[in-house]
Order: sequence, then structure tokens, then C-alpha cells
Amino acid sequence: MSLRRRMELASRPVRQRADLGNRRLHQRWENFLARKKNTNIAAVAVARELAGWCWSLAVMED
Repeated sequence: MSLRRRMELASRPVRQRADLGNRRLHQRWENFLARKKNTNIAAVAVARELAGWCWSLAVMED
């Protein structure tokens, strides 16, 4: 199943929160690279934030 189809199955609030999180994580990654941070350190920092974001989606009430 394509990513777009799976996103359409989610409720609107979840989709909105997912989009905001995706944009935030991407911006964070870009900021790390712009500051010439080690990519391993940047990846771990973004992964840590992603884990928290996934947890917040999992416990989110519709």
C-alpha cells in the first residue's frame, strides 16, 4: 500500500499533526547540516525527536 493511501486512512487531526512533525524534523535536519554538524550526531538527535513524536501520535485522542 502506498504511503499516500495509508495517510488517507488516518483521521484528519492525525494527518495534520503528522505533517507538522514531518516538516519540523526535516527543518531540524537541515539546520544541523547548515551548522556543519556531524551527520551521525544529527541523525541521532532527529531520531530521538522522531521517537517522541511517534509516541505523541500513538497516545493522541481523536
